[in-house]
Amino acid sequence: MSEGVMAETGVRARTRRAILDAAIETLTRTPNASMGDIATAANVGRTTVHRYFPERSDLIDAISADALERIGQATARARLDDGPAPGALARLCQEYFELGDVMNLLFTMSDLFFRPEWQEESEDDRVLLRVIERGQREGTIDPELPAEWFQQVLWSLQYTAWEMVRSQDKPKHDALTLCLRTLAKAIAPV
Repeated sequence: MSEGVMAETGVRARTRRAILDAAIETLTRTPNASMGDIATAANVGRTTVHRYFPERSDLIDAISADALERIGQATARARLDDGPAPGALARLCQEYFELGDVMNLLFTMSDLFFRPEWQEESEDDRVLLRVIERGQREGTIDPELPAEWFQQVLWSLQYTAWEMVRSQDKPKHDALTLCLRTLAKAIAPV
């Protein structure tokens, strides 16, 4: 591949990323934002947005795929198979918390969760459930509650932490600290 083609590919990838990031941030604040609003936020023309995403549904499809990919990368970075299960879950919370606007958008536009690609249990979900079950077998996580319950608790804590940052101007570090402390207490064996 020639340098010119590689540079163009790099520019295209950066432009696409800028549009996706702007869309995520804009739609989190205003779920019915127009493509023009997203173009303005991305510092590109509306025609540029339409060149990458001809219809709003194409942009939503790309956001959904991007969110799943970023969640998968965060799950991998959390190294869920390493160390005691409570530590693995704390690392996962930290990694998910760093996804910030993506997570806020998922909570703001909850209809994304009803898309076909979100309906199948993902490998990330299975890995998370295995960590919880491992902790229950080890005695480090309360065995009386179903693993699926703890999975939902983890997501609820993420939502609560980001909502505190977004709507109450709570510093991110403080919100994450509260999230991790609450998680530790929620999963502790009785």
